[in-house]
Amino acid sequence: MATGAQEEQPRIGAVQCMSPTGLHTLRYAQWGDPRNERVLVCVHGLTRTGRDFDHLARALCQDYRVICPDVVGRGRSDWLRDPRSYMIPQYVSDMVTLIARLDVPQVSWLGTSMGGLIGIGLAGLPDSPVARLMINDIGPRLDPVAIARIGSYVGQSMRFASLELAIEYNRSIAAGFGMRNDEEWREVTASVLKRDGDGFVFHYDPAISLPFKSSNPASVAEGERFLWSLYDAIACPTLLIRGEQSDLLSAESAAEMGARGPRPRVFSVPGVGHAPMFFDPLQIEAVRAFLQDSPG
Repeated sequence: MATGAQEEQPRIGAVQCMSPTGLHTLRYAQWGDPRNERVLVCVHGLTRTGRDFDHLARALCQDYRVICPDVVGRGRSDWLRDPRSYMIPQYVSDMVTLIARLDVPQVSWLGTSMGGLIGIGLAGLPDSPVARLMINDIGPRLDPVAIARIGSYVGQSMRFASLELAIEYNRSIAAGFGMRNDEEWREVTASVLKRDGDGFVFHYDPAISLPFKSSNPASVAEGERFLWSLYDAIACPTLLIRGEQSDLLSAESAAEMGARGPRPRVFSVPGVGHAPMFFDPLQIEAVRAFLQDSPG
């Protein structure tokens, strides 16, 4: 263990997972004592990486083993041979394998956006290992205008001559993150970039957009029905986090989620859209309070 939370740095682990076309490696950052059986799994959004949770992990790693995977196709993890598998069932399968590697009977789960849908998919299964669930700014019903906004940029071939240009672009597509200063914008941008010659590109497989962009009204409606069925099956204590200005999770959808299924507590984050990023101490303390207050 490190002598202080600010000094703690993650160890990078790896686990081999299976898709219909073969094996792939999922990599994850692990914070805190690897012997600690109190495990918090933090899963990022569609085009992000596990390093989104660095601030939260540093704050909690003295009490929890915090696991922050790069979902397949992102960050350090492998890309899938068949991009049609970039869907929630594959991600849930990978997370089951990851949790088995951690060798604990139960985990707490915090999922941002796509990571929240993965959490719903896993927590809604019989005999789920998820004992406490935090869903960050997502739900079974997604606002179509926000989906169109995300679809306008995900998977686009983007290359930036400098980090500053990448930051400027990231500010334009992720204004809802609610970053408080230039340093935070630099951090949330640099964590999803990789070097490409003398420039930068995003650190994900552009093909993750294929299932996203091939959806149609019928498939969206069927997906929503399936997610609601999983959500309604969740029995563990649940916290729903919503950016007060979110364009992806409407206030009406959040209210419906609060009234059915696990009947979660709802924490509204003022001044933030999609999605809260847990840099702000108030957001971190909301997570800590929920973990400490929940049974288990």
